[in-house]
Amino acid sequence: MQKKKKRIETVPCPYCGVDIRSDAKACPHCGSDDRTGWSEGRYLDGIDLPDDTEYDEVLQKEFSSDRAHPRISKVAVVGGILLILFIAGILRAVL
Repeated sequence: MQKKKKRIETVPCPYCGVDIRSDAKACPHCGSDDRTGWSEGRYLDGIDLPDDTEYDEVLQKEFSSDRAHPRISKVAVVGGILLILFIAGILRAVL
């Protein structure tokens, strides 16, 4: 008796197009599977990561010493002094 080899049907992967077995649970090439929706929403797909030039610009903007130092407003200074005097007066009256 001669055994007939069963021809395995293949279909293209819906995501990457590589031929996979029709009964495959996942694509061995790209990893798509039924659970992930054949990678329609793969993790980090389509993320717009900055290029190296953008990274240099971000570093320059965020960490350069050319930025103006924030100034404390006069109102904040006067308010702080008044608060200290108020607390000192209360402590003096209590003690």
